[in-house]
Amino acid sequence: MIYKRLGNSDLEISAIGLGCMGMSEFYGETNEKESMETLERALELGLNFYDTADMYGPFTNEELLGKFIKGKRQKVVIATKFGIERDPNDWTKRGINGKPEYVRKAVEGSLQRLGIDEIDLYYQHRVDPNTPIEETVGAMAELVKEGKVKYLGLSEASAETLRKANAIHPISALQSEYSIWSRDIEGEILNTCKELGVTLVAYSPLGRGFLTGRYKKPSDLSSDDYRHHTPRFQGENFEKNIELANKVEEIAKSKGCTPAQLALAWVMNKEQNIVPIPGTKKVYRLEENLGALNVELTAEDFAEIEPLSKMVQGMRYPADYMQAVNR
Repeated sequence: MIYKRLGNSDLEISAIGLGCMGMSEFYGETNEKESMETLERALELGLNFYDTADMYGPFTNEELLGKFIKGKRQKVVIATKFGIERDPNDWTKRGINGKPEYVRKAVEGSLQRLGIDEIDLYYQHRVDPNTPIEETVGAMAELVKEGKVKYLGLSEASAETLRKANAIHPISALQSEYSIWSRDIEGEILNTCKELGVTLVAYSPLGRGFLTGRYKKPSDLSSDDYRHHTPRFQGENFEKNIELANKVEEIAKSKGCTPAQLALAWVMNKEQNIVPIPGTKKVYRLEENLGALNVELTAEDFAEIEPLSKMVQGMRYPADYMQAVNR
């Protein structure tokens, strides 16, 4: 395993992390036994960076991770997030809350569910447009002083917001979607991360699984799969995006690797300060993903992959969700 320093922290994290969200919901059927086996195998292979959030489940994903880390606390780096409030009657409805009093309430719940005294990396999941970022980060900074949180992060924040937040308290990580087919953070946001010494934690680096080539038609997803609600997995967009997935597969074959490994290698090698956190709940997929560490990309490979993002059809989220990203 290769390890990298997380931003301005003293934490050494694996060059590939593990997104745990799908172990609890969103991506079809879940199986706790299978998920625990995947978490254990990840640790065996040297992966120490685990990502969750209070809204996954909601709450049950943190509880799952809490069970896993019992007796292993010193071996793992735990990142969790707050700030998205779920409607208990409709999972598609949600609000964003960055009020200082909510920050304090949220952290106590996460600490309890995870069964730990201190969270390694605590993110604001989405920026609250109704609460100045200085107030939210100010409350998060108090948690650091109190020993409840080690380091701070933001998710889907703009360059301007990142600068304002970092002026209040050092921000160690920015978590944003980034992959061959989601590159809207390139330019100002990525440059600001480099300037401030912030690690870019790339979620959905496999395009929510689309870039793996596993999905050839919408019915390949279970009926309760969240991706049915995302534009890129719908109708004509799906059909056109298959062309992109096929091209990724073609390049991967020429490199002697899988499409997933190619996509992850591209993300990891774009910049030194990027750490992808592909999600999976199966051991064999985990092992496949970690194989990306052995994929070497040449300048010619990058030149062939770079134009593929122009083939993407559809927004990465429904229109109302898009209002909450890069804010």
